[in-house]
Amino acid sequence: MNETIKRFLVLAAVFVTAFASVHVYRAWRSGQPIFGLWGGSEDGQFAPEHATLQAKPAMEPGEVPGLIRANEEMVALVERVTPAVVSIDTEILKRERILDPYRGRIYERNRVTPGLGSGVIVSEEGHVITNHHVIEGHQRIRVTLHDGRSLPATLISSDKLLDIAVLRVKAEDGEKFTALKFGDSDQVRVGQLAIAVGNPFGLGESVTVGRISARDRSLSDGQRDLFQTDAAINPGNSGGPLLNHLGEIIAINASIYSEDQENPGFQGIGFSIPSNDVERTMRYILDKGRPVHGYLGLEARDLNNYFKSVLNYEGEGVVVWGVSPGSPAEKAGLEPYDIVSVYKGEPVRTTQGFLNRLQRSEVGSKVPLRVWRGNQFLELTAEVGEADPFGEPEQLAESGRLASDEAILQTVGLIVRDFRSYSRMPRGVLVRQVLPGSIAAQKGIRPNDLILDINGVRIQSDQDFYLRIVANAAVNETKLRVIRGNSSWIVTFPAIPRIKDRTD
Repeated sequence: MNETIKRFLVLAAVFVTAFASVHVYRAWRSGQPIFGLWGGSEDGQFAPEHATLQAKPAMEPGEVPGLIRANEEMVALVERVTPAVVSIDTEILKRERILDPYRGRIYERNRVTPGLGSGVIVSEEGHVITNHHVIEGHQRIRVTLHDGRSLPATLISSDKLLDIAVLRVKAEDGEKFTALKFGDSDQVRVGQLAIAVGNPFGLGESVTVGRISARDRSLSDGQRDLFQTDAAINPGNSGGPLLNHLGEIIAINASIYSEDQENPGFQGIGFSIPSNDVERTMRYILDKGRPVHGYLGLEARDLNNYFKSVLNYEGEGVVVWGVSPGSPAEKAGLEPYDIVSVYKGEPVRTTQGFLNRLQRSEVGSKVPLRVWRGNQFLELTAEVGEADPFGEPEQLAESGRLASDEAILQTVGLIVRDFRSYSRMPRGVLVRQVLPGSIAAQKGIRPNDLILDINGVRIQSDQDFYLRIVANAAVNETKLRVIRGNSSWIVTFPAIPRIKDRTD
């Protein structure tokens, strides 16, 4: 036998031996038959296993009576409240842009998209509360009841600011709907039970249980004083109720916190609109056919470093830029260039937040304000009026805002322009004209005099000069540093009482 064949046979024998050894070892470890010779059942069939199952629960009923009672009470509560919770389906008309690849043009077309949400029946006549964003832009609204009936719904009105809408479902003759009662959201406490009922992802009626995690949460300047809950709220739950242990509506679910904006999902943080705000808005809508917003009759602007410097103020707040004649703000004593730092006991930080809180205040209520004026704080009280639904009450005409300011400037009697020098002399304003008989004329100021600062603060422009004069002269003495030739001196103007608009 030649040497090559011998080597081949030896290698083949080694391979077969190794393969057989591995197969035998694996079969032995798994208890399977080894080449059908031993192991496993004799007939190759499955051998039944014996298992002893536990016949007793971990706890006997007598050991957990409280949990049994709580479980039964929760089931009973859910059975009572779910008939009042509805699913809302809408058809929303949206405009979309389409690119024509053949003509290279973009054209628009209408596209109907479905929407879904939840709602709760709050009257026997079939009035339903939901979110404004659930029905915004709708073409058709249908409400699916607990018993499976699908009925058309009519939008009575909505409040975009609060994100609440009121619908009406038409009942059959003599039918009374199952409705839930509003609870007092002012009595809601952090840690108390919270039950969310709604239609998440269009799956149908779902109930989740959690706690009130926090009060007075703010998503934006437009949405403030919300409840935060860890009861699971998902897309589709919007507009559904958040209930307490008595089945009362303590809030309307509105939104969730999610880091994934494209595919939002519940992460343990949901937000709901307190029931007192919801009920008040609903009553306004049912009574007047529209929401009613609070009104003071002022224009405000955000407080920046420039205003802080001019008004000698450090802190948070908004600047009153104008006050409407005869408005609640004027009756309360507010004046232009006041700084509102506290409204109804809460700090004021932004103009939008302040105006939204004002609009959501109850008409006729007395609201305390803390105001900075003339280097001191004042405590004022204003009575909230009703905003004109057809106007823009919070924005005043330019002439209305400047009427009293113009009177102050006329009394001071200075007309100035920006001054720019190529020397090292700092900026200021150059006096162009001094009005006859004015305070400036009495103090000896002349045209071409240079005014460098007001009350020790350097003047940057003519507009800066006018603003500082009006803001300071109305509340205290005003000191101007005047330069004429090589001379420099301080001129002191007395405080000038603010003159009311002659059209009052």
